Amino acid sequence: MGGMIGQRRRAGELEVQARWFAGEFGREFEGTSGERIRVVQFGVWNRSAGPDFADAAVELDGVGIFRGAIEIDMDVRDWEAHGHSQNREYDGVVLHVFFERGPKRLFTRTNSHRSVPQVHLTDGHQGGSVVAPMAHPGRCARLLEKMNLDALQLELREAAALRFRRRTHHLQRVAEVHGETEALFQGVAAAMGYPGNQLPFRLLAQRLPLKRLMEAPDDIEALMFGVAGFLPVPDLFGYSAEARRYVRNLWERWWGHRDSHSALVLSPQVWRLGLQRPANHPMRRLGALVQMLRQWKVFSRLAGARQWRQVQSLLGGLTHPFWSHHYTFRSVGLEHPLCLLGRERFEEILINVLLPMSGDWEALLLLRAPEQNSRSRIAAARVLGRRADVRGLLSQAVCQQGVLQLYEDFCCRDASDCVRCPYPEQAQARCDSV
Repeated sequence: MGGMIGQRRRAGELEVQARWFAGEFGREFEGTSGERIRVVQFGVWNRSAGPDFADAAVELDGVGIFRGAIEIDMDVRDWEAHGHSQNREYDGVVLHVFFERGPKRLFTRTNSHRSVPQVHLTDGHQGGSVVAPMAHPGRCARLLEKMNLDALQLELREAAALRFRRRTHHLQRVAEVHGETEALFQGVAAAMGYPGNQLPFRLLAQRLPLKRLMEAPDDIEALMFGVAGFLPVPDLFGYSAEARRYVRNLWERWWGHRDSHSALVLSPQVWRLGLQRPANHPMRRLGALVQMLRQWKVFSRLAGARQWRQVQSLLGGLTHPFWSHHYTFRSVGLEHPLCLLGRERFEEILINVLLPMSGDWEALLLLRAPEQNSRSRIAAARVLGRRADVRGLLSQAVCQQGVLQLYEDFCCRDASDCVRCPYPEQAQARCDSV
């Protein structure tokens, strides 16, 4: 019975979120403390871990616009019950919306003890179902929907070229400080952490430089898992025999480095472990990175020669005696092995690291785009609106990169719900000059 109630509650939350995002409740409210609250920008619908709507903008009492996230709960007590007050992912929430308030007044506070404005909705339990997109089309979408295909492809290619140059410049700056080899390692490591763990993977590569790892090739795996903070306590009760053997071997090699590396161990709080596909668990990703390090000489030689098909073949063929069959230390062993580094992850590494670092712009022009993720779908909905040929456009890597760049350069920096965004006029001026 509890499961059925939970399912109905979740269905109710989704219904409310959809109606909120569609603007059914309006955009001007009185907060629970009497302040005037106006939702300037509803943001984008977050379908993964974290607050319900990201990149929103809220005006408080007419004195300022605050960018951040919006969380919607059926009950104000859900903020504490669901652990949001202790979760750093909710530190950026600028508005908490709820329906039920309970017998006493409760305040919404973040992990950093910041008070979050509240809106108590009293109208919304009735009404038909609303299907809302992940993001509302921006003002530019009305222009780009009408732009002919050749002109639009040129517009997106120019945006993608800017993105490519920026990535190249970033990697060059890292190379100036740490050398090209370390820059490549840091870039690949961060790409392995996408979408939620780029920072901890980058920190790992910075705290355990490639040069240091190659000085102890037999201990690479123990060092990586130890500094990541992933090694469980030596008491392995409840682990399978295979997992116990694997973890004990890691511990045996980690003991010799533990004291000298204890200050480098990452805090558990930097990792995002929940609400993602099991195959993408950061432990598996780290196991894949370890296997890449064991093939690093071949990998870097092929990458330096721009042999991208051979690089894909090398990385696609990586296997691991444990991680090819497990999601985590505690997961049940899989009957059939999983690919350690799939095509989608390789394409992200290729587009975001290898091509910019090598300056191979021509390869990007010929590349098919990776499968769309939530960010690329949001960007497309925001920038391209309802064009009939969106799917075909976004099948080209260069166009997908261009859409992402426009979204990040304009949509993510705009807090006026497109009113003051300069891009529509810029695009119109370029169209008129053609």
